[in-house]
Amino acid sequence: MSRLFAFFAGLFLFLNAPLAHAQEDEPLEVLLDWFINPDHAPLIVAQEKGFFDDAGIEVRFTEPADPNDPPKLVAAGRADLAVSYQPTLHIQAAAGLPLTRIATLVATPLNTLLALEDGPVKEIADLKGRKVGYSVGGVEEAVLGAMLARHGLGLEDVELVNVNFSLSPALLSGQVAAVIGAYRNFELNQLQLEGAEGRAFYVEEEGVPAYDELIVLANSDKLEDPRLPAFVEALERGVQYLVNHPQESWELFADYKDDLDDELNRRAWSDTLPRFALRPAAVDWDRYRRFAAFLEEAGIIADPPPLSDYVTDLSREQGERP
Repeated sequence: MSRLFAFFAGLFLFLNAPLAHAQEDEPLEVLLDWFINPDHAPLIVAQEKGFFDDAGIEVRFTEPADPNDPPKLVAAGRADLAVSYQPTLHIQAAAGLPLTRIATLVATPLNTLLALEDGPVKEIADLKGRKVGYSVGGVEEAVLGAMLARHGLGLEDVELVNVNFSLSPALLSGQVAAVIGAYRNFELNQLQLEGAEGRAFYVEEEGVPAYDELIVLANSDKLEDPRLPAFVEALERGVQYLVNHPQESWELFADYKDDLDDELNRRAWSDTLPRFALRPAAVDWDRYRRFAAFLEEAGIIADPPPLSDYVTDLSREQGERP
């Protein structure tokens, strides 16, 4: 019996060792927030141009089965990095998840509340009693709640429906009257390609403070990993190459996978280029303070932790904080 116990104990330690002791020469596992699309262009360009190799690291990108999962998996130590959203980070940090922002991909909001141009929703107040689709829990309800409040409504006045990745299909099929979380560079183009026009309500024009749409998260307990600053440095080289050589970068992106070279991605590519963070490591601390205060005032989070607990700039000298 003791030998059997020792065997299973050893097996348990063996199976869990990779999670507890990631080796510096192992690939960095980067969980994306969505399937690969032009929002990830700096990452793909850095990979295809060999900038990660130059930095001495191997990087592996993984598309999620559920867009809610990547930050949770990083917090649990089951992946190294996750592409996520600034609003989500505030909520998860307040909930105690060990997550820290180390870089920015897209430095402006992309999110919209989207309805069909010829549909019943002409203004936000028209959503009363109607269904609204969403894909990422928590943050999208928070943003939608703030937008509804400006028009005399609350979340209780709409029916939320989790449509996962199918934002445009849910809208086109009439499953929902509007969707929150639709990107202005993607779903608007997708609707046009389907012969429909979208009516977009921009979150930053409806009472939501401006924020970084896409950011990169690491586990807060693993910030000393030397691969992380190397990753951010290579990412900056990727975005610099991208803005200097947009056509060559498009070709790198389109060739990365078989299904990327299509009209939707071509349109989204042009709409996304002006929105990438040129200095991915840099933090707009006031922007993070404003959004944390917004979430606290809205009752989404209580007693938010200090920003230095979950936001960092790996290019700053150790210990320097705002």
